[in-house]
Amino acid sequence: MHKTPRKAVFPVAGLGTRFLPATKAVPKEMLTVVDKPVIQYAVDEAVEAGIEHFVFVTGRGKGAIEDHFDLAYELEATLKARGKTAEIEMLKPTRPAAGAASFVRQQEPLGLGHAVWCARDIVGDEPFLLALPDMLIHAPRGCFAQMMDVYKAHGGNVIAVEEVPHEHVNRYGVVALDEKFDDRTARITGMVEKPRIEDAPSNLIISGRYILQPEIFAKLETQKPGAGGEIQLTDAMIALMAEQNFFSYTFEGTTYDCGDKIGFLSANFALALDREDIAFRPVAEALLKR
Repeated sequence: MHKTPRKAVFPVAGLGTRFLPATKAVPKEMLTVVDKPVIQYAVDEAVEAGIEHFVFVTGRGKGAIEDHFDLAYELEATLKARGKTAEIEMLKPTRPAAGAASFVRQQEPLGLGHAVWCARDIVGDEPFLLALPDMLIHAPRGCFAQMMDVYKAHGGNVIAVEEVPHEHVNRYGVVALDEKFDDRTARITGMVEKPRIEDAPSNLIISGRYILQPEIFAKLETQKPGAGGEIQLTDAMIALMAEQNFFSYTFEGTTYDCGDKIGFLSANFALALDREDIAFRPVAEALLKR
């Protein structure tokens, strides 16, 4: 019986320099796709997978994220007085239960691995979900919910992967596989961060969704800086792979990199097309075909 993850970690300390000047005053995670902040999509995905506690690893200037997941008393009181019940219902997903959201500060930008390590005391000795909020995954059933099926069947560590054209593998972390359990699930034997195209072990890239065992924190504790002089999560996972199983899962859905302008705009159009209440649908469809 595998211990069920109850907590999810969201690293949200990044500066968002690719979206300056907008992110000078607004955290990149609070930029909206249609009418929800990017971070809300990742949290909703974790909720669908049964997560009970949400750990945000923040940095300076990220107070708006904490405010977003808090009770907006004046706003809700005004909406209630005006009979705006639909709007009040719309705000409910932004309010985790009392004590169900934690915020920890990453004082220095020392890499993704360091950001995850900053959550160690809140996560404790239990498996957890990790979401990179910039990667918005649009699917009929959330990516984390799909991954939990794999975790329940196999335990260990589960990494969401997706196929990219082979000529693009040098932009991502790439996995090597051996034993396949089905068309979507396989055992991971190695990982390479941004390999040369000719050296890539596959065209399956890591997509920003993970289910990890708590032993990853001990690896991150002693992990030396890697690429870019930062503490890399990939390096720690490679070290843990010598002791624990890692499984890949090729999820159903589409990834939009909302840390990139083109990806962000594409996400807005794609998700708008799924909304019956969005006007000018023919115009949006025409723009997506360009």
